[in-house]
Amino acid sequence: MSEELLLSLLTQNIIYILGAIFLMILIFKGIRIVPQSEKYVVERFGRLHAVLGPGINFIVPLLDAVAHKVSILERQLPNASQDAITKDNVLVQIDTSVFYRILEPEKTVYRIRDVDGAIATTVAGIVRAEIGKMDLDEVQSNRSQLIGQIQHLVESAVDDWGIEVTRAEILDVNLDQATRDAMLQQLNAERARRAQVTEAEGQKRAVELNADAELYAAEQIAKARRIQADAEAYATQVVAKAISDHGIEAAQYQVALKQVEALNALGAGEGKQTILVPANAIEAFGNAFNMLKGSGK
Repeated sequence: MSEELLLSLLTQNIIYILGAIFLMILIFKGIRIVPQSEKYVVERFGRLHAVLGPGINFIVPLLDAVAHKVSILERQLPNASQDAITKDNVLVQIDTSVFYRILEPEKTVYRIRDVDGAIATTVAGIVRAEIGKMDLDEVQSNRSQLIGQIQHLVESAVDDWGIEVTRAEILDVNLDQATRDAMLQQLNAERARRAQVTEAEGQKRAVELNADAELYAAEQIAKARRIQADAEAYATQVVAKAISDHGIEAAQYQVALKQVEALNALGAGEGKQTILVPANAIEAFGNAFNMLKGSGK
């Protein structure tokens, strides 16, 4: 075999090998494996052509190129502080933190250069605007509502950039020392006022309870007197009925009974007392004993 033939065969083999290598390079260039946490922005001749999602993707070698590799993981902006003035003219310092992620990288890479800076500026402006609509007490008490409003407004502002704001937080609301001292004085005054009100209400309640007790005692006394009067009236009624039914003898009988009871009471004494009776008392007692004897007592 001549040297020319060997050289020709060697040249053909080299061409085949180079062709195979070139074909392998084209295949390698046409395959793109995108990680789960990223998206690739593909350009063709300098213009947006496609967005590759996670997994195996194919592009046209030499025509298409991966221009941007964008992470779709959730990101956190550095904590920021901005001054704001409330509706009642109190200067406050608001510490905020924002979390976001990129949903449409083709919008993010072609519409905004500094994503973090743009979002931070937007958040600062919205926070100042919302704080200016509220009094200081409302800022302190309605923080969750304020956070929700800020997140909604930030989402609307960054929607054109293909960004989703997942969470916005107000970490702290700081006041200057003069404002803190004034609030502390107001708080102490409010506590003193509440203590005075509580004491006054206690005294008022004590007076009311005393009045209720006196009223109850008066009612009970009146009720007892009414019962006693009813009993006396009933007794009088019985005596009157007896007189009406039996005449004067019943009345004389009752008088004689009372006289005898009086004598028994005198006899039960210690014997040291001296009793003065009218001259006709003996005759009256005798009549009483006769009436009782006649009645079988």
